[in-house]
Amino acid sequence: MGSSETSKLRAVLFDRDGTLVVDVPYNGDPGKVRPMTGAKAVLDGLRADGIATGVISNQSGIARGLITAEDVARVNARVEELLGPFDVWEVCPHAEHDGCDCRKPAPGMVHSACRKLGINASEAALIGDIEADVGAAEAAGATGVLVPTPVTRAEEVAAARLVAPDLASAVGLLQGTP
Repeated sequence: MGSSETSKLRAVLFDRDGTLVVDVPYNGDPGKVRPMTGAKAVLDGLRADGIATGVISNQSGIARGLITAEDVARVNARVEELLGPFDVWEVCPHAEHDGCDCRKPAPGMVHSACRKLGINASEAALIGDIEADVGAAEAAGATGVLVPTPVTRAEEVAAARLVAPDLASAVGLLQGTP
């Protein structure tokens, strides 16, 4: 099974905060949504290539009572207004101590997204800005790519197998283009 054809890339999933949009902690205000530089072009390119796109987002602010599920839905709707439609959305509303199987780095949301898309996890990748994103991808059998921001810890960067300076480079890595 040494062929690279064994798992063709069919979907790229993205962390939301710090990856697709500028991280505003516990954001419930659609007016504060700001796309990361280059995000729209990367997404448009994937869509043009027929590759599914999705968002995988921990939103523990819901469990903590800081924001509502409706707030998150409004913010997500604004993300789509700015960046275009996504094929799948997965949101974990739980806090760290809830012991759910969806909160990254658990693989639950990646598995769910792949089921909804009708693909194997090996045909998906997850791009994010922290170790939990890469961990969720790898736990699910998908490919994880870390795109560090100033808040990404050095040890997270050192531990990641695939690291890219920006979203375009991350997708290039996944598609085997320099």
